[in-house]
Parts: sequence; C-alpha cells; structure tokens
Amino acid sequence: MRKSPARRFAGSLIPIAVVAAIFAPAASARTKAIPANIDVSAQTGNEAEDAIAVNPTNPSNIVAMSVLPGPSLGIFEGVSFNGGQTWTRQILGDDDELGIICCDQQLSWDEFGNLWMVYLESGSPNVPIALSTDGGLTFAKVVDIVPTKPKGSRSPKHKGSKGNGFKGKGSSSSDQPSISAGAGSVWVSYTSYPAVVVQASGAAVTGLGQFGSFSEPESVPTANGRGNYGDTSVGPDGQLMVIYQDATINQGGSHIYTALDPDGLGPEGFDNPVFLARSRVGGFDYIAAQPNRSVDAEANLGWDRSGGLYNGRVQAIWTQEVKNESDNTDIMSQYSDDNGATWSPAVRLNDDATANSQFNPAIAVDQVTGFVGVSWYDARNDLGEGGEGDTDGVPNDDVQIWATYSTDGGATFVANLRVSEGTSNILGAETGFDYGDYTHAAFQGGVFYPSWSDNSNSTGENPDGTLHMLDLYMTQVIVA
Repeated sequence: MRKSPARRFAGSLIPIAVVAAIFAPAASARTKAIPANIDVSAQTGNEAEDAIAVNPTNPSNIVAMSVLPGPSLGIFEGVSFNGGQTWTRQILGDDDELGIICCDQQLSWDEFGNLWMVYLESGSPNVPIALSTDGGLTFAKVVDIVPTKPKGSRSPKHKGSKGNGFKGKGSSSSDQPSISAGAGSVWVSYTSYPAVVVQASGAAVTGLGQFGSFSEPESVPTANGRGNYGDTSVGPDGQLMVIYQDATINQGGSHIYTALDPDGLGPEGFDNPVFLARSRVGGFDYIAAQPNRSVDAEANLGWDRSGGLYNGRVQAIWTQEVKNESDNTDIMSQYSDDNGATWSPAVRLNDDATANSQFNPAIAVDQVTGFVGVSWYDARNDLGEGGEGDTDGVPNDDVQIWATYSTDGGATFVANLRVSEGTSNILGAETGFDYGDYTHAAFQGGVFYPSWSDNSNSTGENPDGTLHMLDLYMTQVIVA
C-alpha cells in the first residue's frame, strides 16, 4: 500500500504505425471470445489489490488473494485444486498466527511447490514472510525482515503516511513489498522509510519446506535520492533484479530504474541503477477511473527461466502518460538480454485508438513455454456515449480488463484481448481505496491467469449486486 501524501490518502512514445507493426503478426487474436470469468471471492464488501499464483508442481492448484480495505481485518484468500471450478474461501491475518494483515500481499511459487507470501502487518515496521507447503490452505510466518536505514542516508521529507499504521519514531519502516521465487532462492524487496530507498533480502531454498536464513537487508544505491513502487524478479542463475520509480508523492512524472545483484545470494551486492524510462506518471497520479487512490507508473518485471529460446531475457512493463495530466495513460514494455545493462526501445502494448486510461498493469512469464502475458485495467470503451463500456454517461471512468501475450520473448504481442465479461465503475464501491495500487497475473503451462477487482457482477455471484462492492475475479486465457 503506497504511503500517501496528506491530502487524500524517458520512455519514448511509439508512433501508431510502429504499434501496428508490433501487433500485426497476430491480429487474428482479436476474434477470440472473452474467456469465462470466475468470481473467486463471491462475498460482501470490497476485495481489491489482488494477487494470484499457480502451482508449477500441480497447475490445477490456484491461489488468489485480495485486500479487505476496511473495516474487516485481514485479507481474503481463495484456494482451488481443480483449476478454479471450486474454491476454499477464507480470511487470513485477522489477528491469527500471521498477525493482523494490513495489505500489500504478494505471492510466488517456487519449483519445489513452496508458496511464499509477503505482506504488511498493521502496526509493525517489518516485512513479514509466510510459507505454505499445502497448496495455500495454511500459512506459517517464517521471518520478519527488519528494514534498516542505509549508512550515510538522509531522510527526505514526505507528507503523511497511510501504509500499515506504524508510527514509530526514530525507526525504519517498510512499504510496497514484492516477492519472487526461483532458481533455488526466494527474494523480497521493499521500500525502507524514512530514507525511501529500496532494500532486498533473500534465502536459499532446497526443497519443500526447506530453506535457509534470510540475508541481512541489502540497500540499492538509489538514483535521485529515493525509490519506491517497485518489483522483484529472480533470474535463471539466481541473479536478482529490482525495478522502481523515483517520484513517490506527486503527479508530475518519474524516472524508472532497474538495479542488478549479479550473484544473488553471493557477496557482490547491487550494481549501480540503470535508467530504464522517463514516465509522466508520478507517485500519486489521479485519474477518473481511480480518483481517490490514484495510480503510479507501476513498473514490474518478469524473468524467463524456462530454459527455452529466450531463457535469461528479462521483461519490464510500466505506465506512460501521453501528456502530463491528460489521463491518457498507456502500458509500455521493454526487455533486456544482458541482465539489464541495456534495454530494447519502449513499445506501447495497448492497441486502442482512444485517449483513455490504461493502468495497474501485471506481467507474468510462463516458465514452461517462455511466453509472456500482460493484463491491465482499461477504459478504452468508455467514451461517455452509452454502450457496454459506459455505465454512467461520463467518459473514461469505467474499466474492463484487457490483455495481450507474446510467444517470441516480447518481440511481438498479439492484438489486445478483452478478458473481463463486464464493465466496472469504482464510484459504486464507495471506498477511498479504489482498485488498489496494483493487480497481478500468473502464467503456467500455456495458460495465462489475469486477476482483478470487479463490480460488474457479470457472473451473477456478487452478493452486493451490480456496480457496488468489488469482488475478486480471475480468468484463464488459453495460449498454447
């Protein structure tokens, strides 16, 4: 959950001709039917800011989670062992052995069948990590990572905090953790406050339920004095990369950086950050579709460890605004074949011809096929003129979920696919949390799994009805 200002809580643009060329190899994908949607939560109240993971040792085992943005304690979890046909639904972190979970849960499955979760705990400055060895039915907290203040750092001023409610003076606290498991290791990164720098900690994993001690927090030599709203990814040789943006509180734009630890659990530490892109999306950029919580550039990573043709290629996605404060935001993609030393030119993934908003993208790499999937909230069909993409006659405030995928390592992507059956509008949810800071997706064995928050009631299972409280949804896009 982004620490917010007190008030309410250079990448390049690609010409239309180039965008058309990027999508041209698979334009027939537009004819695909919208896949059947699944209401994972089907319960009263709002479920927002979502996570999803698919077990590589048993792809029928799906786990999805959402924040419960008050007044309920904890987070919602749905667990399926039959590919999403039925779900075990439960609340975690409601003052149980995991504590009181505030928010920011993220999931990552490793090759041994361990399901790792990172989250924030109400009233605590630390970064808790929990582990499930039974497919997500139960979790046990295994460590609390204690954020530290980097030596010689100064604490930049920042206005207020929402976060997890921790208000300790003279101590470091944490925000926006992310987690990645693979190549015999598991890593978390997070932002350490008050210095506003990215730190990471990892452990070796040798089998189901078998792992070593987590390392002391390792600080990224942050460019421009601060870094936040990032992501973590582990490469095929155990190397580690983080991505983050430097603007944390305003609407005026940001710089996006990546940083590499070339030997992961080894002694080398992080190299200096590499500039990736200049975005006009700041730390809290308010758009009509997310008017209370706002959006950030939401940079994310996905690393190919499949052993296939593009093994070792790392993917980065982020959000661009065509003109500052235009609300015309786009989802951008780049990749690197040299551990982030150099990056491909930024390309626009959303292929609409509107000036509407796309935001909160999610990326997943299939470690079986090497395919890349990206999904996002999309207001392209809301022109304020009625129709299925407009619920209220106001343009650019209704959203659907759209996606695309690549079978050639991110060189080209298929024409965009609409994957949500219904159209959502956040105003009826009556929550300042909106859809949350992010959403997530999974990709396993040729099937792409976007997850999102939805109040369209397209499946008829939301007990709050249509265009009221949000439920956690998912679907399956068959690629291979």
